[in-house]
Amino acid sequence: MSTPTTPTSTVTATRHRPWHGILVATALPLNDDLSVNYRKFAEHCAWLVENGCDGVVPNGSLGEYQVLNPDERAKVVETAVAAVGGERVMPGVAAYGSAEARRWAEQAKDAGCASVMLLPPNAYRADERSVIAHYAEVAAAGIPVVAYNNPIDTKVDLQPELLAKLHAEGYIHAVKEFSGDVRRAYRIAELAPELDLLIGADDVLLELAVAGAKGWVAGYPNALPAASVELYRTAVAGDLVAARELYRELHPLLRWDSQSEFVQAIKLSMDIVGRHGGPCRPPRVPLLPEQEKAVRAATERAVAAGLA
Repeated sequence: MSTPTTPTSTVTATRHRPWHGILVATALPLNDDLSVNYRKFAEHCAWLVENGCDGVVPNGSLGEYQVLNPDERAKVVETAVAAVGGERVMPGVAAYGSAEARRWAEQAKDAGCASVMLLPPNAYRADERSVIAHYAEVAAAGIPVVAYNNPIDTKVDLQPELLAKLHAEGYIHAVKEFSGDVRRAYRIAELAPELDLLIGADDVLLELAVAGAKGWVAGYPNALPAASVELYRTAVAGDLVAARELYRELHPLLRWDSQSEFVQAIKLSMDIVGRHGGPCRPPRVPLLPEQEKAVRAATERAVAAGLA
């Protein structure tokens, strides 16, 4: 596989809209005692960028932010910024309360980040007024916000009409779309042409790239960055013959990004390819034997095919 390169046009776009391109939702390396290994995390962020990724998204679900204490969560952001520069870091700032989410946005801004990613309120099934108020509060921190639509886990669906309202008010600049409904891409483009669509689930990458996505908040590049970069670049460039073949090879792994065990699966693949994935904090438990077997087999096939 050729060494991935980042086109000049992509670099230019990323400077102005730092959520463009491939931003990896980073897994968080833990030691055997479940403490955070910040040194390995810094190395991991740098390695991802060296392999062609445009940036990182720490403190997302893949980064197990829900089970970090405040000091750990802040240090994760600071570590990523020190490793790759704030322009490349878009932390997740999700929290149960809007005031807390705003504080995390302010912390990201103070650390030098160029944007943040925000789930809707997820402590309860929030209505439209609550969602708008939530994004308004966090946008007031003065750092660009990328919405994250994950109705599967949050039970709050940022439908295209609501996203258009949030964008019209200036509260959001892009959306990570994880609903799995690729038809939404076209409705979003109709209602809010300037709202950037980001691929939110690895296993609909090709479909959303064809639909005009401007970026990919990605999971499996944690283990296979070079192959993932090649897949994304060929897809957005319209080379569908090459993209479809690579997509088919990677899809047995990419589909784990939409499973409940995605953190464990991606960390296992990282371990197999020689990176440090390591354990997960409770309440996540190890994969079942049949799950581990499936992930291991798919990863080893990818390695044998030269994709790692």
